[in-house]
Amino acid sequence: MLSRSIVPAPKSALTLHQALELTNVYLENAYRAMDSNIALVLCHDAEVALSQAKSANKKHPIHPKDPEHRMLYDGMTAAYIDLEKLLERQGYQAESQAIRKKAEKWGGNIDDPGRFAQLFQSGSNASSFGGTSLMVGSHQIVDPVGSPMNQGRSQNMATLSHIFSRNVRPFVQDLKLPEPDERLASTPQLACCLELLQTSLSLDDLLEPAHKWLEMIEKDIDEQDRLKKMALEVVRAFKRDELKDAKAIAEVVYLAPVLSKDTFQDLLREFYMGIDQSGLLNVHQLEGIAQLIQGSGPGYLDADDLVKILGLLSTRLQDTHKQSTSHLNQLTLAVSHVLDAMADTNVTGLDREKLHEPLSNYLGELKKSPDPYLVYQAAYAYQALLCVPDDETVWQAAIRRTGKVISGVSGLVSAVKGVDLNQFIEGLKDIQKGLAGMSKVAGIISTAYNDVAALTQGGQGFLDSLKEGFSFEHKRDWYSALRGADALIETGELVTFRDLVCNAPCRLDPAFQWGVCQRLGEIAGNPTWDSDTRQDAIAFLGEIYRNDGMWGQHVSVKQLILNILMQLSTSSGTTLQIHATVAGKLLQELETVEDDKKKTLYRVCRENGPIFYPTRIIKTEMGSPSLLDRVQNRSDVEGNMRLLRKQRIKERGNAVYIPPQAKASLQAADDTRFLLMEKVKEFIDSNQTVFLILGDSGAGKSTFSRELEFELWQSYKAKTGRIPLHINLPSIDKPEHDMIAKQLRRAEFSEQQIREMKHYRKFILICDGYDESQQTHNLYTSNRLNQQGEWNAQMVISCRTEYLGVDYRDRFQPGNRNQQSDSSLFQEAVVTPFSFDQSQAYIKQYITLHQPLWQLEDYKQALEHIPNLKDLVRNPFLMALTLEVLPRMVDPGQNLSATQVTRVGLYDRFVEQWLERGKKRITDKDLTPQSRAVFERLSDEGFTQNGIDYLKKLAVAIYKEQGGKPIVGYSQFKDEGSWKDAFFLRKDKQLLREACPLTRNGNQHRFIHRSILEYGLALAVFDPHDETNMTVPEAAMGRRGSVSSVMSIISEDGFNRKATAPEQEPDINSPLVWRTFVNDHSLLQFLEERAKQEPLFKQQLFDYIELSKKDKKWRKAAANAVTILVRAGVQFIGADLRGIRIPRADLSYGVFDSAKLQDADLRMVKFRGTWLRQTDLRKAQMAGAQFGEVPFLEGGWLVFSCAYSPDGKTFVAGLHNGDINVYTTSNWERIRTFSGHISSIQRVVYSPRGDQIASCSEDGTVRLWDPEAGSLQHILTDHGAQVRWVAYSHQGNQVASANVEGTIRIWDVVTGVCHQALSGHTGEIFCVAFSPNDQQIASGDDDHMIRLWNAGTGDCSHTLSGHNGAVAAVAYSPRGDQVASASADTTIRLWNVETWVCSHILSGHITEVYSIVYSPEGGQLASGGGEGTVRIWDVEAGHCRQILTGHNNTVYSVVYSPRGDQIAASSGDSTVRLWDISAEASRFVSSGHSREVCSVKCSPNGELIVSGSSDSTMRLWDANTGACRRIISGLTQEVFSIAIVSQGDRIALGSFDKTVRLWNMETGDSAHAFYGHRGCVHCVASSPHGDMVASASEDKTVLLWDVETGERRGILDGHTYGALGVMFSPDGSKIATCSKDCTVRIWEVDTWECSQILVGHTNWVRSVAYSPQGNQLASAGYDTIIRLWDAEAGECSRTLTGHNDRVRTIDYSKQGDLLASGSWDGIVRLWDVATGQCRAEIQNIPGSLLSIAWSTDGTFLVTGSEDGSVLRWDVTEKGGLYNTRLRWLATNGTLAVTGTSIQDARGLTGTNKQLLKQRGAIGEPEHLLRETSKKLTTMTSVVSKLKESSDGMTQDSSSSIEQPGQHPDIVTDQL
Repeated sequence: MLSRSIVPAPKSALTLHQALELTNVYLENAYRAMDSNIALVLCHDAEVALSQAKSANKKHPIHPKDPEHRMLYDGMTAAYIDLEKLLERQGYQAESQAIRKKAEKWGGNIDDPGRFAQLFQSGSNASSFGGTSLMVGSHQIVDPVGSPMNQGRSQNMATLSHIFSRNVRPFVQDLKLPEPDERLASTPQLACCLELLQTSLSLDDLLEPAHKWLEMIEKDIDEQDRLKKMALEVVRAFKRDELKDAKAIAEVVYLAPVLSKDTFQDLLREFYMGIDQSGLLNVHQLEGIAQLIQGSGPGYLDADDLVKILGLLSTRLQDTHKQSTSHLNQLTLAVSHVLDAMADTNVTGLDREKLHEPLSNYLGELKKSPDPYLVYQAAYAYQALLCVPDDETVWQAAIRRTGKVISGVSGLVSAVKGVDLNQFIEGLKDIQKGLAGMSKVAGIISTAYNDVAALTQGGQGFLDSLKEGFSFEHKRDWYSALRGADALIETGELVTFRDLVCNAPCRLDPAFQWGVCQRLGEIAGNPTWDSDTRQDAIAFLGEIYRNDGMWGQHVSVKQLILNILMQLSTSSGTTLQIHATVAGKLLQELETVEDDKKKTLYRVCRENGPIFYPTRIIKTEMGSPSLLDRVQNRSDVEGNMRLLRKQRIKERGNAVYIPPQAKASLQAADDTRFLLMEKVKEFIDSNQTVFLILGDSGAGKSTFSRELEFELWQSYKAKTGRIPLHINLPSIDKPEHDMIAKQLRRAEFSEQQIREMKHYRKFILICDGYDESQQTHNLYTSNRLNQQGEWNAQMVISCRTEYLGVDYRDRFQPGNRNQQSDSSLFQEAVVTPFSFDQSQAYIKQYITLHQPLWQLEDYKQALEHIPNLKDLVRNPFLMALTLEVLPRMVDPGQNLSATQVTRVGLYDRFVEQWLERGKKRITDKDLTPQSRAVFERLSDEGFTQNGIDYLKKLAVAIYKEQGGKPIVGYSQFKDEGSWKDAFFLRKDKQLLREACPLTRNGNQHRFIHRSILEYGLALAVFDPHDETNMTVPEAAMGRRGSVSSVMSIISEDGFNRKATAPEQEPDINSPLVWRTFVNDHSLLQFLEERAKQEPLFKQQLFDYIELSKKDKKWRKAAANAVTILVRAGVQFIGADLRGIRIPRADLSYGVFDSAKLQDADLRMVKFRGTWLRQTDLRKAQMAGAQFGEVPFLEGGWLVFSCAYSPDGKTFVAGLHNGDINVYTTSNWERIRTFSGHISSIQRVVYSPRGDQIASCSEDGTVRLWDPEAGSLQHILTDHGAQVRWVAYSHQGNQVASANVEGTIRIWDVVTGVCHQALSGHTGEIFCVAFSPNDQQIASGDDDHMIRLWNAGTGDCSHTLSGHNGAVAAVAYSPRGDQVASASADTTIRLWNVETWVCSHILSGHITEVYSIVYSPEGGQLASGGGEGTVRIWDVEAGHCRQILTGHNNTVYSVVYSPRGDQIAASSGDSTVRLWDISAEASRFVSSGHSREVCSVKCSPNGELIVSGSSDSTMRLWDANTGACRRIISGLTQEVFSIAIVSQGDRIALGSFDKTVRLWNMETGDSAHAFYGHRGCVHCVASSPHGDMVASASEDKTVLLWDVETGERRGILDGHTYGALGVMFSPDGSKIATCSKDCTVRIWEVDTWECSQILVGHTNWVRSVAYSPQGNQLASAGYDTIIRLWDAEAGECSRTLTGHNDRVRTIDYSKQGDLLASGSWDGIVRLWDVATGQCRAEIQNIPGSLLSIAWSTDGTFLVTGSEDGSVLRWDVTEKGGLYNTRLRWLATNGTLAVTGTSIQDARGLTGTNKQLLKQRGAIGEPEHLLRETSKKLTTMTSVVSKLKESSDGMTQDSSSSIEQPGQHPDIVTDQL
């Protein structure tokens, strides 16, 4: 609790010198004081003055070495020592010790005993101190103790010593300081808070509650603003108040001293207007304006305003003449107070004629009034008026009733030391300069008045004044004395007040006595004073009445005293009852006095009764409700905003937070990462409106959202700032409608506040959990954000990557599905996994916050040595789990490299630990007996297992009852009898819920992370700790680890074997049966890991698939099962899957080589990137099957250009024969052909609105076509030469064309008129483009330059140089900040539009670059090159993200679809190929290489397979399982060849970068790099002894290297063209090489001489191999022939023919009886070298075969293909017949359907049929009847519309749960 007067009056800006003087005055008076209480008070005042000195020193520090200032330091030390001794003398030991410590800080002589020590020791009292001289700073003060005044003072003090014996804190009101944002209880509480905020005292000077409160609030700027605003609003409420009664006035007057200057002056004007405009006299307003003026701060009052107010009061006073005495009394009292204030503030310029004289004359008239009260009040007002300057210099008042001062102490000190009456009076006039605050001048005032008292007897001025009585003519000292008395009362200096009254020179003046009695009466009647003080005031009145000798016999004074006592005795109310009794008792005593005159006076007064008069200080209670109550009851948006802010900041807590990094899109490379927070803040500062944050489960999206909200709240600016509003979407019911209002209601904002914010405030919405809320709506458009009259907001929204489909941007971009979205207002980022540095930072933070069992080094060791752990912890949530559970998962001393940690294993252990901690927490709780019994029962049964069962069942219920929405709202009454009771009502469940990883917010419950919910459901599918799953069949146990699987549907030996149904049906209640999990990727990840670890679970999954053949009730389970198995890496090679039902399954990137899927239900199945080579799909139901690709378009002629329409619905291709084909993108059927050009089309393009097509041709014309009507609009013929390029302006009103003669023409598309020609190029112009704002045109030509033109003037403004070849294409970025150029020099350059500096040079194409195009959002750039590839580049980082292959000739044109999800490229191979680059396509994590596999080899022990690729990596594969053991990356360029050094511990590789390198197979470290070749290295080989490596290079040479030293040992030089192959003979004595010169050469290793040249091939010889025996040499070349040579004779013994394309690779088997060959025709042939016959073929391998290798034991064969796949083939021989069977493959996700039978397959669309046929499928699917097709189209459109219009329904209805009587597949059944 805190007193209202806890803060002394604010100190002025005293210097250290002045503060020290004031301190010594207090100390002197404290020593003199006879009363110990008075001495203690003065000691306290001295301490306060010392605090002032400290503050003064802080403002102007004193250097200790400064001699002048050193004296002041010593003076401060001495003052503290004196104070210490005085307190010690009074018995306050603790306080004196505290003061001594402060003295030590000043560095003076603390051993000095002090100036009072000698007097203390001699027993001297105050009187013995007389005559001494004290140094006060630089002044000397003499105490004339022998003066008559001292004698009089002692006599008077003896009489009244029992009255006012102590000083008190006036107006004490207990107030509790509020917490931040707490509702204020009263206006005094508000005033107290503001006074604390304005105080200049140090915190040490405050009481502890105030100290702590102020320390807290000084850090809270918002709370300070709230309090200040509250005071402002109270004033505004007062202004709006029509009544303005006494209570309202009292309230605002209370606040006046703490208001700002502007607010104070505004309030003052309000009072003035109220008085001026009111017809009747408003006494309360009169009193209010007076008190307001008196409570003003320094500089607050304007002299003109005061003069104006006085003029108003003077007029009202004269108007009130003739009215009642009561009114005159009140008005005169108010005038007095205003005049007091004017005197205090030194108002000048008072007009004598207009104001001063009329008012003084009127007050003089009131002297004639018969009412003594009115006469006194008029006299008082007249004295005040005399002190108001009327155009002359007058005194400045010293003290304000609020305790505030204007000037320093020097004036008073100057007056005191002279002790001259006149000088003293002048000192009184200038007393205001001498005070620092009321509580600090008590001793000075006391001393001053006491010291001059004796002089009054000789002061003629005073004697004359006494005779005058109530003077109306001259200034009298009684007015000044009463003003001093007021100041002392105001500050509680009642002891000094008593001394002043007793010793004042005007003590006998009746006016002075009237004033004193009036003030005593007010103290006695004021309940804010304590009881003793009020009783002392009554006693003081009695003394004045009785003691005529001291106070005289003024009858009017005696009468006034009796009247006051009678009023007090008749007072009512509990606070006045005691004092009424005391006053009544005193009246009884006065009635019995012996003086007859007094008896008569008493009797007359009693008979007439008390006369009530207005008191000087009106203490009116404040209204209820008060103005403050009204303000706080109003809608306060910012108040609620502060509460929300503090709540959200508090909820954030101290969680570990590492700033996440992100990339621009799903397709972007991980090495293009940026800080997500910086990117989001850039978005917030832009005009964009939606920022989408994508990321995997546990990637840190929610953590980032909370951190973003925290940072935005930190920088939030009240009223004007954008409001950060975090919305947890799953917690909001139907967030697609009015989600902001719903969230604000949850935050307890009123409807009025919500309406106000909707219309006047801006928001930054942080929407978290789009996927968890299972949304499909575009929340931006459905909430009508930024539309007229709607919410003004930017949106940052997060979603799991796997939740979204191909066209996900439509769900987020501003706009809707019926109109093109505005991508310029949209931005996205994908949170990337932790980098190594982020992981380390996370661990350090975690250790600091949680102090786990392990230290940093322990975690580092685990991450370094536990396999795959580094990859796991790149996910932030998995990192948190790992750090939590790892110390308990790993035993001390355990071999870390043998420890297996999986994601699901981490969750297993985490949940167990959480439940164990929960159990301990409950054990330690004080439970009721009933709860304790339930807990013990749960513990006996196994508390942890019970907790896991609860978790599983709750997860199942959430998915089953709520469709997976994670938040469960439970109300015991509302949800009574529902499924929720089972989890939240029963006692046992409440205990389990408390122990489980659940959180609760009000009545909402959810798991601590979405992934825990998914883990719980996965555990419900298969719990390895469940007793029913503990027994694993022996057969299954024996088959762990088999790649091809042991289940009945898999054929072990590749032959059909009858599948058998399981003996016992699986659980029909399993979640797999009633819910489709195909799109729940996080859940599937748990299940796929279980499938890899648990053979029994894998068996159950196969059982579901098998059962689906017989009963369709298992089809959903079977679809889930096969999806899980595919994700778990199970390869269904040769599997018998006939008749299975797996609709909607996801088989993407699965392997079904040679599988039997006849009659299978494959409707809506996803086959993206699936390996279906030679799969049998006859009669399979395939309606709605999704292959993720579209067929290429065959034009029959070279296709030089292609383009999408702006809406993406049509597509055009320009052909070499001059035709333009138009296709519909719905089925890619040709719908129209434009003919007219007589030569090849060079460029074709749509107008921006899609209403026109422009084409240019070698025939020298540009033609404009109407695509809708199919007609020609204009032929533009002015060029007269071949036209290479045509481009539309972005407004679509112009088209630019460029010809080979160097001219650019600008045409009007409506009229076809050329209105501008641009000249300046010196050669052929190949390209032209408009800038996005159409103000600039860029063009490129064959002189290697890019020219930039002003589109308005036609002037060339810039030229860009840097290319070394013709510039074939230019393009502007969508934002216009960048220009890209493509050149024949094989590079692409990116130019900054502001500086025209080249920011990136993109290298990668190996021939000319003909086409470039920016993606719609501008983050990517696609390019097409002469080598037939399309490359996708990251614009910001300048890296190649992806290479698209398929064309076998030059790519002339490349374009993006409008949505950016497809790329189309036209080529010289007469096709247009289409690639899906959507988000879904990019999620596949390739198990194979991303580019061509140029070389494969088997390790000597047969355990590993090594592959090298053009993707600049090597991979090591487990030969048995196909698992990738190691990836060796970091290579600079493409790997063309690898060789295993004969010991098997190192790998040699040859690269495009002209080097040969050695790598350690065990560690993956580089051992040596051999430099010497001048061209790329095509082939490397190891000697049989492993001491040498040979390398064949494009530079025509073969170099020999020492493996150990890295030195070159020899050079084989003789080939006339590049050397392509090299091999050592088995004994190492010879080397065979082959070359582009069509020869094979044999070299002697000893001499490095060529011994034989083998001639016969008619084209490049690509590969050469020795037989194991060394007697035969095989060579293969691009002439499609394999030749077998006698190694000794060098003669060709046999030629092997059969391949119909180039043979790239050959290898002998271990026995040397078979030779394997691989060709560009996609066929592997096994040749019997003895007979030359082909013994076996492996056909239908997608892509060209580039490499082949036998295992060392000859049991299997490995191939590497152009598509990046690595395949292992088992080779068996039986009865002379060789059979090959695919064992496993590692693919890069390419759809493979070569040899796949689609005969009579049902439901395939024409597009899919065309795709499959193009990729090599065979057979004819069942044809859909045209009518059926129409019905299907109609039904599909109806279903789509129904889906779009239904609220809350997901796009994929398969994720819903089948309810009784409902069949979600009914539509597909009809198909």
